[in-house]
Amino acid sequence: MPRTHHGITFVDDYEWLREKDAPDTVAYLEAENAYTAEQTTHLKTLEENLFQELKGRIKETDMSVPVRQGNFWYYGRTEEGKSYGRSCRMPVIEGQDAWLPPTITEEPAPGEQVLFDANELAEGHEFFALGASSVALSGNFLAFSVDTQGDERYTLRIKDLRSGELLDDVIESIGAGVTWAGDDYLFYHRVDDAWRPDSVWRHKVGTDVADDVRVFHEPDERFWVGSGATRSEKYLIIETSSKDTSELWFLDMADPTGEFQCQLPREEGVEYGIDHAVIAGEDRWLVIHNATGPNFEIGECSAGPFQLADLNVLVPHRSDVRLEGIDPFAGHLVLGYRREAIGRIALMKLDPGYTSFVEMSFDEELYSVGGGGNPEWDTPVFRYSYVSYTQPASLSLLNVATGERTLLKQQEVQGGYEASDYVATRRWVTARDGEKIPVSLVHRADLDLSRPNPLILYGYGSYEHSLDPSFSNMMISAYDRGIIFAYAHVRGGGEMGRRWYDDGKMLKKKNTFTDFIDVADALIADGVTAPEMMGAEGGSAGGLLMGAVANMAPDRFAAISAKVPFVDPLTSILMPELPLTVLEWGEWGDPLHNKDVYEYMAEYAPYENVRAQNYPNIMAVTSINDTRVLYVEPAKWIAKLRDVATGGEFLLKTEMAAGHGGVSGRYESWRQAAFELAWLVNQVSGLEA
Repeated sequence: MPRTHHGITFVDDYEWLREKDAPDTVAYLEAENAYTAEQTTHLKTLEENLFQELKGRIKETDMSVPVRQGNFWYYGRTEEGKSYGRSCRMPVIEGQDAWLPPTITEEPAPGEQVLFDANELAEGHEFFALGASSVALSGNFLAFSVDTQGDERYTLRIKDLRSGELLDDVIESIGAGVTWAGDDYLFYHRVDDAWRPDSVWRHKVGTDVADDVRVFHEPDERFWVGSGATRSEKYLIIETSSKDTSELWFLDMADPTGEFQCQLPREEGVEYGIDHAVIAGEDRWLVIHNATGPNFEIGECSAGPFQLADLNVLVPHRSDVRLEGIDPFAGHLVLGYRREAIGRIALMKLDPGYTSFVEMSFDEELYSVGGGGNPEWDTPVFRYSYVSYTQPASLSLLNVATGERTLLKQQEVQGGYEASDYVATRRWVTARDGEKIPVSLVHRADLDLSRPNPLILYGYGSYEHSLDPSFSNMMISAYDRGIIFAYAHVRGGGEMGRRWYDDGKMLKKKNTFTDFIDVADALIADGVTAPEMMGAEGGSAGGLLMGAVANMAPDRFAAISAKVPFVDPLTSILMPELPLTVLEWGEWGDPLHNKDVYEYMAEYAPYENVRAQNYPNIMAVTSINDTRVLYVEPAKWIAKLRDVATGGEFLLKTEMAAGHGGVSGRYESWRQAAFELAWLVNQVSGLEA
């Protein structure tokens, strides 16, 4: 099938696979699944071992730490043998500490109420995902949304928590989010034909959905609409934003049927966000924006419409610090930012006006830290989560007044895990243009590093998304088999600030690919690994990275695992009717109207650049109902690799009842993860058990 743009014709022999419901397409995908199963039969023992090891490390019957909202403590429960969790609450008991969460055991807590059991909601569905789950401030009503197809189109229901009855209100085919305004009204998003949230609607509880009122509509297809409430519960905020421009509207919660006011009219290239604070008794806006520099600045002004010139600088722009957000509370502010490729937080006490920020410090070099559930405006404590490559996730409580820290819970790793048995290090690789690329390596502490070892190199490098340190129960099994896991923090991500992102997007996208290859070359040159024992892994936009490096440097890797890979970007971005395409022009460029962008993308698009050469073995995993990266992209890619490549084994696995995030249910997700890791472990190490 020919495709002609800007006088350039590309012949696509596999475009027929786009007909999702055609019998030939379904039969093709099912045949591919059967072939993949046949080609991986020898890995069944390894796959089962990995699954059992993962399952054995996880405390299957467990409870989350309760978080206070209003007069209740809210928490979740999981139960051994059940795929999904239960959402519960218990009343705050008079006389107990108002902010120290109660200890929840496996037995029902005093006054415990089950808000919903996701296992019951999932019954009869091959796929299930929870979208929104929001309790009205009064505690009387719960709004929740579910997706039973994997296409991220949600159905919203409302439950009266006093009677336990579901109301007749049913709102279908909407976005995931929902925001309450009192007990009478809630606000939600609708999506257009391209799956873009383009409007905000107001629903009055107990009325016909046909009477819902559209309160905001965004006609510009480059913009995505969201909404929410300030933590103070004083204002409702609507945000409409493209990849590089934003505009916010606000409404006093006391008048939910009133008119939203524009905070600051959009200006191309200016991004901003706001939240409400009370400083020395006065309502103020805290505004984060990039009008004065790419790494953002934080200013403040009186609440109401404003101009950037009205702002008083609270946190100035710095070239070495990327400001990411500020969260106001009644008595303190929490600042999130990124420095030296690590996300950090600092707190400021309000006394009653502004004082100074104090950064929270931790012992490890490589870690992730962030807020850990703090919905209450007037809380005197700050809950934060902490995790590293070797330390399981923990939740702690900081007394803002005294600085005292209290560990509330750390993820339990069953089976005798010792963090000291593993080590995480950071090294810097010099890219071909002189840029320094951070690389994180994780492995057993007793691994013999005097010789090359099997290694899995992971990358993403798009949307300013940062690969922050995280803990993986599954990867322990790889470490224990002598495998190193490495993260290449390539350009296009956000690890080193906005410039890092800008240098890996649009007409600089190739930096993402060459950075990854340069990291691989450095690991080989330093004797950390060797091409015959190195695998690469990435998903979604990271799958585009996998496809590009497979074409550009096939001899560096033994195998490549590509999950829901965006490997046919040019075809997709030339079709504005597809989900999210126009939004994506801000990330990749607009090849439909710009010949330079078209030619640049055509030079790196993985599918279009498959050629007659030896490739590493490649496995692509996709989902039939994925709305973000359509199944047809990896299906066409694998088909073309088989027909054109002169060497390499190519496998395609399509989940026939799943979306962009893969299969649903924790046990099915664990099995899928075990299958994918078994293949990659075998490819880089030869192990079959």
